[in-house]
Amino acid sequence: MAALPSAEALQHFSRLLELETDCWDVHASLEAGGFVLLDVRSPELFRRGHVQGAVNLPHARIASRALEDFPPETLFVVYCAGPHCNGADRAAIRLASLGRPVKKMIGGITGWIDEGFPLAAGP
Repeated sequence: MAALPSAEALQHFSRLLELETDCWDVHASLEAGGFVLLDVRSPELFRRGHVQGAVNLPHARIASRALEDFPPETLFVVYCAGPHCNGADRAAIRLASLGRPVKKMIGGITGWIDEGFPLAAGP
């Protein structure tokens, strides 16, 4: 099994941290704010359980009009169902294509639950 040279590995993993965050870091940062946490799953799944403070905006509905209430420099952190779902990636692409700062919360709702963090239910 071959590996990339250390300098290339350093660049790759450093770049990942610029684009991704994990459930633990989101949990620790929620109170301080400075970002909008977007749950990009369906409204039905959102009602069943979501991260407290998250805004539900399914990835297919992300458009300039849906973001009008947020200043252009707003950082969006997106999550979906988990590692088996690409909704967060789709949302990140849509946000980035609209010129919006974005990071993905890796693990999604599955990772959140795995970390032992509570879910909020309802709207």
